[in-house]
Amino acid sequence: MRVHALQTGTVLVRTRQRQGVGPGPLRPIRTIIDREWTEPLPIHAFAIEHPEGVIVVDTGQTARVNEPGYYPSWHPFYRFGLREQVAPEQEIGPQLEHIGIAPSEVRRVVLTHMHTDHAGGLHHFPNSEIIATRTELDLAAGFRGRLRGYVNNRFPTWLHPTALDLTQTAYGPFPRSAKLTDAGDVTILGLEGHTPGHIGVVVEEDDHAVLIAGDSSYNEELMLRGVVDGVSPDEAKARHTHERIRAFAQQRPTVYLVAHDPQTAERLEQRRPVVAAAPVG
Repeated sequence: MRVHALQTGTVLVRTRQRQGVGPGPLRPIRTIIDREWTEPLPIHAFAIEHPEGVIVVDTGQTARVNEPGYYPSWHPFYRFGLREQVAPEQEIGPQLEHIGIAPSEVRRVVLTHMHTDHAGGLHHFPNSEIIATRTELDLAAGFRGRLRGYVNNRFPTWLHPTALDLTQTAYGPFPRSAKLTDAGDVTILGLEGHTPGHIGVVVEEDDHAVLIAGDSSYNEELMLRGVVDGVSPDEAKARHTHERIRAFAQQRPTVYLVAHDPQTAERLEQRRPVVAAAPVG
């Protein structure tokens, strides 16, 4: 197996989105009214070259975000909360071709969640099986989905994803999981918090694991500190996910990969595991 981190452009978000401030429902409001921006952060997608077929985890963003009207002007988050830069050659299709993988060769696409910076490149995979949790698909549907921040009117018209229901099968400290490969070396894990249907993918490699964790945190250091972002609807669940990730990293050397961490690609290349997995006191 080979695992690749593919950067599909950059995004700036409010600093309080990366690191939420305050308890309860005021957290997203504090995020929106924050006046400070982060530095440009990567938008990562991932590819796993597996003997059973290529697996893509998240599809990154589309260059169509540069087009007027891509985002609804009435939604405060898209109006005030982010700035993205994505060139056509940065989309996941060209990125895959650059490493010798044709998008048509991709057997499965797993979406950690359906926010547009993780599902924006779906149009490159009309012949692949698209997998997301049933919870995520339900939350992303219809006008209520758009109110929640899912840009579902930009999903491909052909999209009919496989609705995944995780079983009550524990994988280390994670209470729910589902095997993705017959070999049992790639597993989907429930990583609820950033969204209620959020998942991750763990790849077993010899004496360590590679955990592709979507938006579980904005970087590894925040996960280790148990710091939840400013837009997660359930702060408690997000903290529990951090606890489980730290516990897993104590049990097994784990390379932690998230979408917007500038160190993600370097950690993957060096197979650098989480080095301080002690529980937050």
